[in-house]
Amino acid sequence: MSLAYFFDFATVSTSSVTGWCVILSLLASAVAGAGYQIFLIERAKKCLDFSVTLYIIHIFICIVYGGWPSTITWWVVNGTGVAAMALLGEYLCIRRELREIPITRYQSISKRL
Repeated sequence: MSLAYFFDFATVSTSSVTGWCVILSLLASAVAGAGYQIFLIERAKKCLDFSVTLYIIHIFICIVYGGWPSTITWWVVNGTGVAAMALLGEYLCIRRELREIPITRYQSISKRL
């Protein structure tokens, strides 16, 4: 394992098995990030901002680690990742926001009356 798999743009390629594994791991981390947004962000309005901010930080780390990403594959994978994280995060947060609030305590009082 090496940080190069996540921060070096040259490892993201479709010409090798390792490159496909890196692509799948970057997309899986986007899905995991969307899952964390339920607990960290909790609001659907803020999911896009959080996702874009996280990927901008990732781009800066990639530039420091391996230089400016010059492959189209890297840009497509990261664009897909930010879109997947934002959309899935918003979907999950909206589902959580729309859950009914249980008010069983008040229902038991009204049954007594």
